[in-house]
Amino acid sequence: MGEEGRAIPKIDLQELPFQYTKLREACQEWGCFRVVNHSVPVTLMSEMKRVVRSLLDLPIETKHRNKEVSSGSGYIAPGKLGSIYESLCISDLTSPEAVCAICSVLDASPEHRETLRAYTEAVTGLAMEIGDRVARSMGLEGRDFFKEWACQFRMNKYSFTHETVGSGGLLAHTDPGLLTVLQDDEVVGGLEIADSSNSFIHVDSCPGTFLVNLGDTAVAWSNGRLRSVKHRVQCKEPTVRISIGGFVVPPKELAIKAPAELVDCHPPRLYIPFTYDEYKQIRSSNKMPNDEALSFLLAQS
Repeated sequence: MGEEGRAIPKIDLQELPFQYTKLREACQEWGCFRVVNHSVPVTLMSEMKRVVRSLLDLPIETKHRNKEVSSGSGYIAPGKLGSIYESLCISDLTSPEAVCAICSVLDASPEHRETLRAYTEAVTGLAMEIGDRVARSMGLEGRDFFKEWACQFRMNKYSFTHETVGSGGLLAHTDPGLLTVLQDDEVVGGLEIADSSNSFIHVDSCPGTFLVNLGDTAVAWSNGRLRSVKHRVQCKEPTVRISIGGFVVPPKELAIKAPAELVDCHPPRLYIPFTYDEYKQIRSSNKMPNDEALSFLLAQS
């Protein structure tokens, strides 16, 4: 349950545009929502979870072949962000070569390759549709704001043990990008989000759905109208937890700035234009894993 006993909002994609007000309010008040009645088959989601578990159970020397090709991509081994967390990455789902590359370096079977191809294609389409729907919910019609944006992909494994119960699997943070489409573990809990009072609340699982988290780029792009959600993973039970995320991020050379329709006297333009790499560097150099890093980009009043 969410703040004041409310659950995280659910958005029925088959009911849009009738739910645009509900979608906009979820983005403004929560910074996250669940999508139901989406286009990704539940059977594909289930099969993808099995593939991810199989890939992350590979020997660590094999997983290290998933090299970093851009800042923040590549394999994250246990110890870098947490002793019980590790993750494989596909740098850009809009590139068929990127999916083929990770399959090749990890010696994925033909069946695993096909599941990865089908799933990443479906999630990329869903992520871009959600971005478009969020823009439309704010009254921005007829423009493909995110058509050229990339979709990164992370497959996550948390190896919880009896000794780690009660500890953090992944520290609290906001995502730096526009939005994240997350297939959470429907069996093993642990995901928590910060509500409007900055208190962490448990996120109940909801099989067959995706959780959408807005990131810091959404705050700047919307001229402060939208909220990015702080979230973390806590170890609740001694078992393996799997999650799969697609992250919509700007092109490397794009200057992020709010569309003119979202800028007026109340409020004026809040942030100076910046690139995604510039923002990630600010977060990293100042050791700020949350949206307070946006304060370095505030426009002069």
